[in-house]
Amino acid sequence: MKILIEADLKKKCPQTALGCLIARVQPGPSPVPLLGEMNQRELEIQELPFPRGVLESPQVEAVRKAYKSLGKDPARYRGSAEALLRRIVAGKGFPQINVVVDVINLVSVESRLPVGLYDLAHVVGDIIFRAGRAGETYKGIGKYDLNLEGLPLFADDLGPHGSATSDSERTMVTAKTEGTLAIIISFGGPEGLDRWTQRMSALLTEHAAARNVEIRIVQ
Repeated sequence: MKILIEADLKKKCPQTALGCLIARVQPGPSPVPLLGEMNQRELEIQELPFPRGVLESPQVEAVRKAYKSLGKDPARYRGSAEALLRRIVAGKGFPQINVVVDVINLVSVESRLPVGLYDLAHVVGDIIFRAGRAGETYKGIGKYDLNLEGLPLFADDLGPHGSATSDSERTMVTAKTEGTLAIIISFGGPEGLDRWTQRMSALLTEHAAARNVEIRIVQ
């Protein structure tokens, strides 16, 4: 499988880079140690002198700038990391889905970067990261049909299946998932992507029995 960044998106957002992790995993409920780490991250943010300051981090700002460059309103369509951070600042905490999704959300909050997560059994062909086209939609996870025009998204041979805002139901990770692809999205360059993919690998290995782990940095 190739994972590519489309030239037109790269032209509008030249610092775009992706941290990709492919692995075999065992989804299930999150164990107590992982839930403890999630709770610790929540407390660290809530106990800051100005918790909402996390919403102005360079990573979040880079996503907003990229959305504007692609013609999408970042106040209406937020990056997934910003949405998670807003949830934590509001005292709602992490959603608890399954161990794989929970790991990805934890790394997203720690890195302040959007992370897409896909069941490889439902990905067809190569993947390209590009801007959404007029008329493109998909049903987001737990959401209504998402208007993808101008949204930075991932598309395979069947069309769009994930974005920096919300992934699709078609490729969502469930209890039956065996092979996963997680992609960390950075619009501020590749710095830090190796650190965060390694962090994700360590968490998935410890808590989700990850094996056959492969990491790629795409620029």
